[in-house]
Amino acid sequence: MQNSGAKDTQLRESSNQKVHPQPMEEAANQNPEAMEALVSRIFANISSLKSAYIQLQAAHTPYDPDKIQAADKLVISELKNLSELKHFYRENNPKPVCVSPQDSRLAAEIQEQQSLLKTYEVMVKKFQSEIHNKDSEILQLEQQIQEANQKRVKLEKNLKLRGLSAKESEGVNGVFSSLDLSPDLFKSAVEAASRAIHDFSKPLINMMKAAGWDLDAAANSIEPNVNYAKRAHKKYAFESHICQRMFVGFQDENFSMKKPEKNPIETKESFFQQYLALREMDPLDAVGQDPDSTFGIFCQGKYLEVLHQKMEASFFGNLDQRNYIMGGGHPRTAFYQAFLKLAKSIWLLHRLAHSFEPSVKIFQAKRDSEFSEVYMESVVKNFILEDVDEKPKVGLMVMPGFWIGGSVIQSQVYLTGVKVAE
Repeated sequence: MQNSGAKDTQLRESSNQKVHPQPMEEAANQNPEAMEALVSRIFANISSLKSAYIQLQAAHTPYDPDKIQAADKLVISELKNLSELKHFYRENNPKPVCVSPQDSRLAAEIQEQQSLLKTYEVMVKKFQSEIHNKDSEILQLEQQIQEANQKRVKLEKNLKLRGLSAKESEGVNGVFSSLDLSPDLFKSAVEAASRAIHDFSKPLINMMKAAGWDLDAAANSIEPNVNYAKRAHKKYAFESHICQRMFVGFQDENFSMKKPEKNPIETKESFFQQYLALREMDPLDAVGQDPDSTFGIFCQGKYLEVLHQKMEASFFGNLDQRNYIMGGGHPRTAFYQAFLKLAKSIWLLHRLAHSFEPSVKIFQAKRDSEFSEVYMESVVKNFILEDVDEKPKVGLMVMPGFWIGGSVIQSQVYLTGVKVAE
């Protein structure tokens, strides 16, 4: 290996150029380990910068603000380190007037890395701008969510004040839309009440069977001397019993209940709002939330009317449930829950009947009345008259009839003394 003096002579002979008193190669030869360490640090720093940039890219998919911020700090830190290395090199190695080919290659490589750094800086600024835009979008969305929540809370308060069910009313900018009060709506409520009476009669009859009741005698005690076309038709006697008890006081606005002093004066609108409020609610939830409400008191009173205490004692072996109800409670037994469904349907029909102006009128078909196709409908469709010259007569009323405006909703009756076509 040639010494430094021989190299200087060779450079002067080949190029005849003057050089700086301390050329780069001399400085490098004077401290080759420091120069090698500096270059290694530069490459290591550039590798770290590449890694930081990759992390910055990865943080965008999926978009993670925390990871983006951490990667951004790491990129800036690596850029600062590279800048410090650059200043360190310039301070300790003044630029020579003439450099060797090796130095030129190193300088070109450094320049290339500097160009890459500028590219990275531009991309980092671009990503920072995108992050800023995303943050602005997130802020706007958060504000929209907050505004929507405020509107929702306001609408819920309005619903509670109006006594309306959220399922029945749809709030848009404070405007409420609900079911239209119409004869068709009332007719559907009548049909629902009729089904509820039929449905509750099933567990009632089953309880009587389990308690050893004589169903024939029980049916005859409800309405004596009815000629049933089939023994199975005696179920209509129990439906009639339920119907008669549940519709007592229906024509009165307060359903023949003592009106609580705290209750405001009822209006047509308030009746309809009460109908809407309860329509989609579970009746057990309704009495659970407010046991002393008018609906809760109605349920308790009608239960005691429909079920005689002797009947209840035979069903359950005691009067605990009855005493609990008389004390103002609402038991969570399956039988009482079945009754609540019936009570709800009758209560809704009453609220709806008094929502009309004028109120819907109720009428009943009395025992032994002549059958009228205008005002009555037979629950047995395929009946045959024993005496064609004599009109069939009412044996039981299973569901009352109603006058609504100029229309008639027929009462449902069981006819006595008729036969059924097989």
